[in-house]
Amino acid sequence: MSDAPYFAPAADTRETEEGDRLRPKFDASGLVTAVAVAASDGEVLMVAHMNAEALALTIETGEAHYYSRSRGKLWKKGESSGHTQRVIELRVDCDQDAVVMRVEMAGTGAACHTGHRSCFFRSVPLGARPTPELALTVNDAGKLFDPQAVYGTPAPSDTPRF
Repeated sequence: MSDAPYFAPAADTRETEEGDRLRPKFDASGLVTAVAVAASDGEVLMVAHMNAEALALTIETGEAHYYSRSRGKLWKKGESSGHTQRVIELRVDCDQDAVVMRVEMAGTGAACHTGHRSCFFRSVPLGARPTPELALTVNDAGKLFDPQAVYGTPAPSDTPRF
């Protein structure tokens, strides 16, 4: 990738919200929120973040790249697990501070480092007062791979091991 800036800043709000140019609005940490959904059925697979380099690499290669806040570095989804994401479509929201990608998963089809298809594999019951004992419900068919076999050691929950 070139040393030139990846994206030009927006001249004004109207250009950002209604213009025909990509002008991502990175937050104070230099990130935009990135949501990956399954191209096949629209299920939300994961939410992560991208810095300018990750967004540029995703656009250029058609493979999802992210920025790990916990590790402080760029990573390609699936670089260690084989569970890569081929981007079919990339959309930006109206104020260009978030992107949604329709992706096709490689490998087992699991996007989550825990072995589940989606990072959103649990549901929160609605209609009751929340308490520290509020139980979540698993909403999928179970793990698609054994994280211990893929990563060697269990990944801490705050450090994705993709």
